[in-house]
Amino acid sequence: MQRKLSIPVEFVHATLANTARAGIDANQLLITNRISPRLLLETNARISMERFADLQAHTMVAMNDESLGYHLQPLPLGTWEMMCHATLSAQTLLQALQRFCRFYQLFGLKLRVDTRSSQRQITVSIDSETLSQMNSEYLAHSLLFHCHRYLSWLGNAFVPIHSATLNAPQRFSQQDYHRMFLGAPVRFSDQAELRLNRRSLMGGIEQNELSLRHYLRHPMLMMLTQSHTASGWAGRVYTILRRQINAPQELNAVADELEIHPQTLRRRLDAEGTSFSEIRAFMRRDFALHLLGKQGLSIEEIAYRTGFSESSAFIRAFKTWTGVTPYTYRKGL
Repeated sequence: MQRKLSIPVEFVHATLANTARAGIDANQLLITNRISPRLLLETNARISMERFADLQAHTMVAMNDESLGYHLQPLPLGTWEMMCHATLSAQTLLQALQRFCRFYQLFGLKLRVDTRSSQRQITVSIDSETLSQMNSEYLAHSLLFHCHRYLSWLGNAFVPIHSATLNAPQRFSQQDYHRMFLGAPVRFSDQAELRLNRRSLMGGIEQNELSLRHYLRHPMLMMLTQSHTASGWAGRVYTILRRQINAPQELNAVADELEIHPQTLRRRLDAEGTSFSEIRAFMRRDFALHLLGKQGLSIEEIAYRTGFSESSAFIRAFKTWTGVTPYTYRKGL
């Protein structure tokens, strides 16, 4: 079964931040995408990744701007699609990255690729002048996020991130940024750059015109849900746990299946910026959010499907995860 993901409402606020200035009713956009405006009042509330991806796509269409009002000049609808066509014929991911940067320079977004800084790393950065012209750090953070996820899709393999440096101030929690960049160290300064694995970028393009047509049906959803991290230890643990979500295994059993010592597994997960208990909690939370969007399932049934023996324990856990009870969350859908 496909992994179900969720996202905090802070990202929804960021998506809708410039709608009023554009004369667009943000509440109507939320309702159209089956997101209750009341959820945005809850600090710890989350929504499914599918709903968020739909909201972003519809907001871009409503604003006629793929930058969501964050750039000096709007990025017309179809900008991302044309970038995809411009990079698809590249010989390597590095060449695609260079084309990606040149393409966005046409719109005043000055991205640069430094291939000389390290034998192991290649740096993609946003020019400081461009950063000063943006009315929010959100666009810079999103642009680097999209750049990395697109490269991973293009090569059909996770491109390891050595580090991410994002221009301050920090808009979301450190944990959210940690997940955005898939466990890489994230720090904040006056720069915005990603240091990527050089060897991975020497790989070839694995996509074609046919797969691109499929990708372009909903590129935002593809990038948000396909992280290509199955080869990582966190991905392997998630896959094992997901197979028996209503009876989740303990660390020792998972380590046995992976044929490594439990302590070794703990260290490797820690090196990827996560833990066994965190993976299990996130898996339950995201699957619960998915099930709450389905009609006809009781809270008791959802509790059972997510591995809780009692609905009361599930309700307490859900409130810890999201800040609201499952009843309140479902009422807002």
